Amino acid sequence: MADKIRVLLTEEEVNARVSEVAAQISRDYEGKNLHLICILKGGVFFTCELAKRLTIPVTLDFMSVSSYGSGTVSSGVVRIIKDLDEPLEGREVVIVEDIIDSGRTLAYLIEVLKQRNPAGIRLCTLLDKPERRVKKQVKVDYTCFSIPDEFVVGYGLDYDQKYRNLPYIGVIEQ
Repeated sequence: MADKIRVLLTEEEVNARVSEVAAQISRDYEGKNLHLICILKGGVFFTCELAKRLTIPVTLDFMSVSSYGSGTVSSGVVRIIKDLDEPLEGREVVIVEDIIDSGRTLAYLIEVLKQRNPAGIRLCTLLDKPERRVKKQVKVDYTCFSIPDEFVVGYGLDYDQKYRNLPYIGVIEQ
């Protein structure tokens, strides 16, 4: 039986907002080279769409991190599964995430990346659940949408590895 998915944000809404955020980032980094760090797996769809819309020179790298292990509840221990291929020293960096809720993983990740001496680090997310934030020091510089505390899929976000390819953000109805 297929899951019933309610559309939370349409494809058109997502595309329009990604374009607006890309324009803001392009203004903020005008005259500079920008290094995007995509957090895998969910962030890849958003990172690609964002990068296509940027009007400044961009390089990309990828990281995979986990705090879940084999369960569905965060263990609180963050592991880097795939590290960056490129050094960060002196680079302007924007970390690109699909969704931010507690902020635990990003708080850890930002501290690790700061030790690599980038010129600056900012954070960009497609979706933010600010009411779930446990790590208040995680400051999101670019947010496409703040959403309620619902389980969402699409545009890179998955449920048991399904629905990442949906061109909109949806909520699985129970």
